[in-house]
Amino acid sequence: MTKKINSDIIILLFDIHYSTFKNMSLHKQIKDGIKEAMIKKEEVRLMVLRGILSAFMNEIVAKKVVGDELPDEDATNIVRRLIKQRKDSIDQFTKGGRMDLVKSEESEMKILEALLPQLMSKEEIETFVKTKISGAGEIDKAKLGQFMGTIMKDLKGKADGMIVKEVIESLVK
Repeated sequence: MTKKINSDIIILLFDIHYSTFKNMSLHKQIKDGIKEAMIKKEEVRLMVLRGILSAFMNEIVAKKVVGDELPDEDATNIVRRLIKQRKDSIDQFTKGGRMDLVKSEESEMKILEALLPQLMSKEEIETFVKTKISGAGEIDKAKLGQFMGTIMKDLKGKADGMIVKEVIESLVK
């Protein structure tokens, strides 16, 4: 039980720390977070942040980015990819009955999620989609994919794609 409490406290402190540095690039936040985690001896957070920094460096080399920092959009995409990897791992570990590894992956995923901007709620997505539907007029099933594509382009990085798909399918009948 104490591990759970400690994990929640670490995540809360992590959220507070990163909310105070909104003007900093995500890459810079990660570097500063590594230093802070080392000082506070937060092993899980340190491991996750080092993994993120490693992924950033790999992307810099692959894309031949000028300078030593990724733009925030690329950095956010990498963090989303790492979260998706954690979700896949959680599914596999759950199927395999490895609850110890599931808890570990979940705590890492919470740290990663704290780095991302807040996603839109289902209600906000519904309001946005209803506005777009009223502007577009009648949408039939044949053009549903095209409509969904334009909505996803508008909401890129602001909303979960699965929720957007659910909302669109429920509103367009």
